[in-house]
Amino acid sequence: MTDKPYNQDSLDLYIALNRASQWINAHADRDIRRYGLNRTEFGVLEMLYHKGSQPLQQIGGKVLMSSGNITYVVDKLEQKNLVKRKASQEDRRLIYAEITDEGNRLIEEVFPKHADIIREAVGGLSEEEKKIASQLLKKLGKYAEKGFK
Repeated sequence: MTDKPYNQDSLDLYIALNRASQWINAHADRDIRRYGLNRTEFGVLEMLYHKGSQPLQQIGGKVLMSSGNITYVVDKLEQKNLVKRKASQEDRRLIYAEITDEGNRLIEEVFPKHADIIREAVGGLSEEEKKIASQLLKKLGKYAEKGFK
């Protein structure tokens, strides 16, 4: 057997992470589509519900989306009457996204069901394994982020 010029364990981990993410996202996306939303719309709506109004410029970093895409997503959510834009009282150049009453009602209705879908999708691990996996993946993500130049 010849020595490989790469680390097979690292490649196996990369493949396993991607496949697990793909299938868990498939469960989540199927659920989200039932409500006429896509993953990014749901992510913005859920973030505004849990964190309150947010400046448009900061939403992208919080939901892992480019700033150019945020405008489009907020436009779509506004058209569905789930989010509205609001100018800052202190700085009129600063625009906030704010969840509407209709958006609140939707999230309050669907989020518990969505959380159940996620729980079922990751049900292949015990509660202890989930905690360990979460800790390890956070550690891995922080290391990869720190090394990204």
